[in-house]
Formats: sequence, C-alpha cells, structure tokens
Amino acid sequence: MIAKRWVRGLVGGVIAVGALAGCEVPPPPEAAPGPTAPVRASSASRPPQPARPPQPARPSQPQAQPCPEGGVRLREAGGDAAMGLRLASLALVNCGTEPYVLDGYPELRVLDRQGAPVEVSAATGTNGVTTSVTGVEAAPRKMTLRPGAEATFSMVWRNTVTDVTVPAVEGWEIEVVPRPGAPRVRLRLTQPVDLGNTGRLGYGPWIERETR
Repeated sequence: MIAKRWVRGLVGGVIAVGALAGCEVPPPPEAAPGPTAPVRASSASRPPQPARPPQPARPSQPQAQPCPEGGVRLREAGGDAAMGLRLASLALVNCGTEPYVLDGYPELRVLDRQGAPVEVSAATGTNGVTTSVTGVEAAPRKMTLRPGAEATFSMVWRNTVTDVTVPAVEGWEIEVVPRPGAPRVRLRLTQPVDLGNTGRLGYGPWIERETR
C-alpha cells in the first residue's frame, strides 16, 4: 500500500514539474540583421581626382548703343591737320528702322567741356578759314539714307592764336540738327575743335557715305 502511494506521488511530482516547465515562455529569437547603409570612404581613403583645367573666360559682348529718339546718331569719321589748319568729318548713322531723308546742310553748335556753347562763328562753306579745297565747298543735294546707311559732313578751322590777350577756345562736343525740325543729336569728341582764338569755323553739306 505504501509502495503504491510512493509511486503515485512520484508520478504527480513529475507531472507538476512538467506543467511548470511548460508555463515558462521561451526567449524570442534574435532579430536578423537588417540592411546597412554603405559606408562612405573618407577623403583620406578616396583615390586622388584629376584636377580640372581652368575654363577660359568668355569675352564680354559689347553692349549696343541705344538709338536716339530721332532715329540717327553721330560718330567721328576721321580728320586731318597741317600747318594749323584742321579738317574733321562727322558721320550721321541711320540707326532706326525707317529711311531718313537729308537735304542740304546740318545746323550745328560747338560746345565746351561742360556742354555750354562756345563763342564761334560757324557758317557753311569755308567761312573765310581757308582758300584751299577741303570738301566743305561741295554742292548740297537731297538723299535718302536706308537703315544702317551713313552721311557725313566736314568742318574746317584753324588752330591759331592771333591775340595773346584772348583765351584760346576748345570745343569738346558737337550738337547737330540733321534736318529742319529734327531732334538735336550730340557727340562727345575724342579730339577737340581747337579754335585758338580765331573764333571761326566752316562746314559743308551732307554727303552720302558709301558703305560695304
């Protein structure tokens, strides 16, 4: 009888131990390693990169001058000087989009550095400045300048000082009315109209300039 009770107790203890063992929660499995970001190589470990050759600087494009209100602009067109006699030409450029008609002589004024008129007798022809042929004696005629075309007129004067008590005069701007009623056009000169103290200047008519 005692042997049967001992066997039953042993069996019950084994079952109890098994039941307690079955109640324990097993630890979760370790998570699988996920994808890792690529490791960037440090600058010290990178292979040397070839140096880029210097890029040549692009030449700056010259800015186009705006066309004045009247559709024409002035520019210097050359000159000559000998024994105190001066000869200079100015060109009128049709920078607009319409034909420009000229007839006869321009109307002009000579201005100083500050843009004020200088005291000078400006008249058509040689105006008593010289008796030699200079181009200012040409006969005036009517002409039509197409867009981009030019016409010139010439000026003649002497750089002479006849009276040391009278200050010499220099003109640094020319103001022109190309035709009656047209807006005035000004040009700053690179070389002055050095009149000395003669106070006299002659100029010719418009002459159509051949352009290539």
